[in-house]
Amino acid sequence: MQSRLRLAGQAVQPLLLMFPLGLFAMAILFDLATVLGAPDLIGTLAYWNVVAGLVGGLVAALLAAGFDAFGARSPMVARIAFISLLLDFGVLILFAVLTLMRFRSQDRVIDPGLLIVELVGLAVAGFGAWYGGRFGDPYAPMVRLQRRRTIGRQRQA
Repeated sequence: MQSRLRLAGQAVQPLLLMFPLGLFAMAILFDLATVLGAPDLIGTLAYWNVVAGLVGGLVAALLAAGFDAFGARSPMVARIAFISLLLDFGVLILFAVLTLMRFRSQDRVIDPGLLIVELVGLAVAGFGAWYGGRFGDPYAPMVRLQRRRTIGRQRQA
């Protein structure tokens, strides 16, 4: 997707999105290590990774994805951008609920059932990033739409 929010000619949204995705992925690795027997300190690190990922995810969703969704010029672009924005907020809500559930325990560790929910959340986050074309996959809906628009402009010229 050609993001309208740019800095020095580069789209800002993919840059902002990779920060929370990386933090969520590291949190899952830390939680997996904790479930497999690592010290509880690793589980606490995972908790703080999720908290930092939520902060970064809110910035990415509100600033970049919201700007693209509300500033879309065509209905098709707006629909894909809003679906992508909803997926982003769904993932943020899921991880916020997981964070609140972890807050109950003193060491902020997770049990195996919540680890599976974290994995599902990360998979949905990856799908949302692919769907919005932020990974640059040529088969993503936004990238295909952008390619069709470029080809249409070339034919008109």
